[in-house]
Amino acid sequence: MYKTANKMTRAGMAAGAAALVLFLTTGCSTKRYVRSQAAPLIQNTNELDARTSADHRNIVDTDTRAQAGIATAQQAADTADQHAMAAGQNADKAQASAKDAYNRVDSLSGVVAGLDTYKPLNDVSVTFGFDKTTLTADDKKQLDELATNLGTTKHFILELTGGTDSTGDAQYNYQLSNRRADAVAYYLQTKYNVAPHKFYMVGIGKDNEVASNKTADGRKQNRRVEIRVLSNMQEEGSGSTTAQNSTPAGQ
Repeated sequence: MYKTANKMTRAGMAAGAAALVLFLTTGCSTKRYVRSQAAPLIQNTNELDARTSADHRNIVDTDTRAQAGIATAQQAADTADQHAMAAGQNADKAQASAKDAYNRVDSLSGVVAGLDTYKPLNDVSVTFGFDKTTLTADDKKQLDELATNLGTTKHFILELTGGTDSTGDAQYNYQLSNRRADAVAYYLQTKYNVAPHKFYMVGIGKDNEVASNKTADGRKQNRRVEIRVLSNMQEEGSGSTTAQNSTPAGQ
């Protein structure tokens, strides 16, 4: 009986040992399987994290460079605006100085001594849009043709007579006609270096119409500046005659 019990005990121990070995073997296989399945997922997750971090760095870098570019462009634009403003102010000052030097008269004959010795050499008339003082391309072409001979013309003056149509207030039209004469004088002065004292300007408003204000074409003709080139022809003669008739305006 004792032997039988001993055999049973050994058999139980052997069975337990076998079960333990089986458990350990199964557990190790399960872990290896889990690791083999999890490894690719972990690797993919790590790669995704790396790509996400790289993308984030690229976005931050791009945004930083974009902001720097915007700031540089804005600074350049601000500088250009400042230069343009300064140039505009200088141009305004130059135009104001030029206008101050023009001879604005109510009557040309009342200012220029010996006007009867001045003879007309050439004349043109430029027209303006309604309530406008801007020279058109055609206006500039006519003034260019007029100015081509000024360089070889001696002792000349330019008589500028500005006019308007009959529309509007009389006082406003006087001012408008003067501004139109200013526009012509400024163009000739800046492009052809005609000295300001050469200009004698009269703003007549709507007082002296050259065509009927009852038609659109007539009103257009009245919105004009008439430019006459006058020269003291006697100054081309003897020295005594030149001394007698020479005036600052005719030089």
